[in-house]
Amino acid sequence: MTKRNIVHIEIPAANVEEAARFYQDLFGWKIQAVPEMEYTMWEPAEGPGGGFSPLGEQVRPGDMMVYVDSEDIETDLARVEALGGHVMVPKTEIPNTGWFATFKDPTGNTVALYTSRDPKFNQ
Repeated sequence: MTKRNIVHIEIPAANVEEAARFYQDLFGWKIQAVPEMEYTMWEPAEGPGGGFSPLGEQVRPGDMMVYVDSEDIETDLARVEALGGHVMVPKTEIPNTGWFATFKDPTGNTVALYTSRDPKFNQ
């Protein structure tokens, strides 16, 4: 069984490069651009890392996304629905990385599930 740890956090940003510089200068986070995914990741010295999400129609300031480790995304999404939540994005592949899905809890909060392609990550 997975630990159900928080494994990734996305911070919305109007300007991803500016946000990356801000957090790098503020916290000393390592910043890594992933051009093939049009994404910029951040990594603290310890704990979960994350990335910067560009603002848009679906992402507004304050809409941080928390990704929780999942051993079986489809089973978790079925439980989400059974418990009164709503699936927003079904299980979707992140090329060469893993899979994710998003759901809204009964209160309206959006949360993501994540399964890594690397089996060592899922222990």
